[in-house]
Amino acid sequence: MDKRKRDALTSTGWRVGEVDEFLGLTEVESRLIALKLALSDQIRQRRRSKRLTQARFAKYLRSSQSRVAKIEAGDPSVSLDLLMRALLVIGGDPRSV
Repeated sequence: MDKRKRDALTSTGWRVGEVDEFLGLTEVESRLIALKLALSDQIRQRRRSKRLTQARFAKYLRSSQSRVAKIEAGDPSVSLDLLMRALLVIGGDPRSV
């Protein structure tokens, strides 16, 4: 947020802060969310670069297209284990995240 907008909000009584502060997240929780989102983004980018549809990728993953959509959307119901498996199946390197 730019300084002008922040100043305008605070001058009218609004409190401005970070998302993790608002949600009361610990540093570890915040970093875990960031990691899961980075994995989701990398999986989506790799799938697209390989010109695979979600349905085709789901077959390689032995899952469903709707689950792949949730993986790529960063849905909180997707486990870290499934994200890592999807990344490995698509040819990604976990160290690059």
